[in-house]
Amino acid sequence: MPAYKAIEEVVIPELPNYYRGKVRENYDLPDGRRILISTDRLSAFDRAIACIPLKGQVLTQTARFWFENTADICPNHVLEYPDPNVVVGRRLEILPVEIVVRGYLAGTTSTSILTMYKQGAREMYGARFPDGLRDNEALPQAIITPTSKAFDGGHDEPLTAAEILAQGLLSKEQWETVSHYALALFARGQAMARERGLILADTKYEFGVDAGGRIILADEIHTPDSSRYWFAESYPERFAGGEKPESFDKDFVRNWVATRCDPYNEPIPEIPAELIEQTSQVYIRAFETITGTGFALPGPGEDPVERIRRNLAQYASS
Repeated sequence: MPAYKAIEEVVIPELPNYYRGKVRENYDLPDGRRILISTDRLSAFDRAIACIPLKGQVLTQTARFWFENTADICPNHVLEYPDPNVVVGRRLEILPVEIVVRGYLAGTTSTSILTMYKQGAREMYGARFPDGLRDNEALPQAIITPTSKAFDGGHDEPLTAAEILAQGLLSKEQWETVSHYALALFARGQAMARERGLILADTKYEFGVDAGGRIILADEIHTPDSSRYWFAESYPERFAGGEKPESFDKDFVRNWVATRCDPYNEPIPEIPAELIEQTSQVYIRAFETITGTGFALPGPGEDPVERIRRNLAQYASS
């Protein structure tokens, strides 16, 4: 594959109300629309550590596939796609609870049920877990494991439904609505993934409310960054042998960095170009496997930032 230019940032002075996120550039239009541009920044260890060519396009187009295939389940924020890296959506008030749905005892973070289970917890997120479960074992049914959404850069914290209501984070009606949406979305995602030879083990959803108070699915859905996918064919043998399930391993860069420094407190060493290229290929493979369609590569020599700016010129005058 030829070399493609990575998108490190997209600053467009003629667009209003710029906000830089970890991986997205955002512009808020006066009419209530928001422009979200997915860059190729790879965020880890509380900072951007690399740029992976075509990563932003993969995530935007994977989310598009899922938004279009779940629009009958719940409304989403999408209005249009003026560029392969860009979605224009409704500006929402994001709800302060992140909705994580899990179908397996898996995960590595401090809020994952596997981590907590191995530390001895049996009551988690309002659910009771029996003794004797194994790493990456299927749960009897999918469960919601909500966490507080740390807008200020703090750490997410596990929540139960009772805590969400008691703290006033969501109303009873809001909680019932997002719970219904999340479980239905996950069921659709698992069924469609199964057709592609994949297991959707867990995922996270972000919801917001519009000006009329309607709950809307926001951010992204069922992308390789927001979800854990395993290959179904090799799962039974690997599970029986106590091995980690085969997945789209995009953590080459994170693992490479973590073995060479303290990434939270020390400078990040220069990451080899071949490692960046390998990760880019994994993202493309993930898109093609998840969606069952070929990935539309940019034209040779194309400057993606100039392309994005050109495609967004129409919004400058609005």
